[in-house]
Amino acid sequence: MANRLAGATSPYLLQHQDNPVDWWEWSEAAFAEARSSDRPVLLSVGYAACHWCHVMAHESFEDETTAAFMNSHFVNIKVDREERPDVDAVYMQATTAMTGHGGWPMTVVLTPAGEPFFAGTYFPDQPRHGQPAFRQVLESLAAAWRERRDEVGTVARDVAEHLRGQAMPAGEAPIDEEVLAGAVRALAGDYDAQHAGFGIAPKFPPSMVLEFLLRHAARTGSAQAANLASATLTAMARGGIYDQLGGGFARYSVDRGWVVPHFEKMLYDNAQLLGVYARWWRQGGDPLAERVARETADFLIAELGTAQGGFASALDADSEGVEGKFYAWSPAELVEVLGEDDGAWAADLLTVTEAGTFEHGTSTLQLLRDPDDPGRWESIRARLLRARADRVRPARDDKVVAAWNGLAISSLAQAGALLDEPRYVDAAVAAGRLLVDLHLDGPALLRVSRDGVAGRHTGVLEDYACVADGFLALSSVTGDGEWATRAGSLLDQALTRFAADDGGFYDTAVDAEALVARPRDPSDNASPSGQSALVHALLGWAALTGSGRHRDAAEAALRQVRVLAERVPRFAGWSLAAAEAALAGPVEVAVVGDADDPARAELERTARRTTSPGAVVAVGAPGSPGGPAAAVPLLADRPLVDGHAAAYVCRGMVCDRPVTTVEELAGLLAAR
Repeated sequence: MANRLAGATSPYLLQHQDNPVDWWEWSEAAFAEARSSDRPVLLSVGYAACHWCHVMAHESFEDETTAAFMNSHFVNIKVDREERPDVDAVYMQATTAMTGHGGWPMTVVLTPAGEPFFAGTYFPDQPRHGQPAFRQVLESLAAAWRERRDEVGTVARDVAEHLRGQAMPAGEAPIDEEVLAGAVRALAGDYDAQHAGFGIAPKFPPSMVLEFLLRHAARTGSAQAANLASATLTAMARGGIYDQLGGGFARYSVDRGWVVPHFEKMLYDNAQLLGVYARWWRQGGDPLAERVARETADFLIAELGTAQGGFASALDADSEGVEGKFYAWSPAELVEVLGEDDGAWAADLLTVTEAGTFEHGTSTLQLLRDPDDPGRWESIRARLLRARADRVRPARDDKVVAAWNGLAISSLAQAGALLDEPRYVDAAVAAGRLLVDLHLDGPALLRVSRDGVAGRHTGVLEDYACVADGFLALSSVTGDGEWATRAGSLLDQALTRFAADDGGFYDTAVDAEALVARPRDPSDNASPSGQSALVHALLGWAALTGSGRHRDAAEAALRQVRVLAERVPRFAGWSLAAAEAALAGPVEVAVVGDADDPARAELERTARRTTSPGAVVAVGAPGSPGGPAAAVPLLADRPLVDGHAAAYVCRGMVCDRPVTTVEELAGLLAAR
């Protein structure tokens, strides 16, 4: 018999609807039950593509005896961290403070007031590797609640006070040249010279740091920044973390060499990496960069695209209960599909060995060198893809998250314009329309939808910021000023409802559900923090409109993360990238001309090829009443020049003389 989760919209919660655990969704009703029954709350947080979440569910939550104990002694709440990032953020902070580390599944025990007094991550069903069994943990906690209530209350109050008092030291000065150069030096000191990337295993794709390095190299000419970025982008693209057959990146590499990934594929990773690889190609023309950008865009559309036009959250790591089974190959399997000659050639090219680079004699696929016969490789790739399609596919978490769709919209729109691929722009527009139709609730933004039905949870700061940035990208690429108008509305909501008194931003709105602490974290993790994403959108809006209010808000927020950027630049990559744009202007380019004028198209193409950090490009017809200029002041009062399409290169809405040839425009952009 299904439990309360049967009515959930989250695929993760639905995975637990048949558990014998009497699960609740996060709600006031659950806490009211805890108060009335005088039981603590057991909070379990995870997500649909989480491998160890599946393991703990199978070992413990599907076990009748364990479930009976949980039901008797706790009120059990299951939360999808992707659906409720606010809840996850607060209790992950508690888990890290109490244990020194975090991760999912996350297990936190709370008083009926929501104050945590115990925290951990995965617990096995039997004592293992120094860890107690989950049942032992539950029994100890139930006994403490019965017999040592005063002690429990003291711990809970102390932890809650710690959470409410947490604050990152803020800087009073802007992120300037000194901070940016220091960040490059610090990243170089953390660089893995043997395998590329930063730090040791596990290695996550450092998307935002790479964007910062590319921008710094473009603005200053730093060879060091350029080399750090290009070597890491190359290593990831050639390693096992990248799907050499189907495109797209796995969540992280378990080893230093990018060989064996944790195989789940996340929308937020691939959305960001698509943009980074497209801009790396723009910067140097590397064919590897173009190939990976195109393949990643194709992966997003083919494997994460939903029937409603949005993008699903993730693909699972497991199939048939085995992590990586869908993606790994043995030499014998290659021969079976390709024949002896092509199988041996492919095994050598893709580093598929008899010993195996993964598990059970299988290997991940690496493309450590370009094939000496590209035609042969394309044929082999197509045949392997067809054979892989017959395998059992990993499950898909098909909920649509507003913030991550905003990231995908930005990257697809920009990559489509750069690579002259209208399909990518069309996919970005379709996702934007879905967000408008389903996720915008008046001026407010809803975080998730699934199968065309909006969820009930309100958006957090990252949703407003990333969607606004995506809408600005759509306005730039399509020339439709209505996207800019929608972006401006979201930014007004962010400035009104999320701002802190010191110039920074909270992650939840002032009128959102009150938690034990109001989450606020300006540091980037696997995706941009809400605050760093907002700075990018604020700078873009200010460049389009000349709004001093939005520019001032962006600069104030950047001051708040100066100390973070100085101390741990790996967790401030997106803020550092925004600071590069702020120092560069950002450059504003207005291109005017008739839509069917080839000269306008050439000027637009040249404008989009500029590597100036964060450059903003607006395109439209001259003097069209109610047209793009109505929503985009950068286009206002920009006439043709002697009847010819023209480009205006500006900074702070102050422009150079208009030019009509691509040579003149390229010269102005180079000078800027």
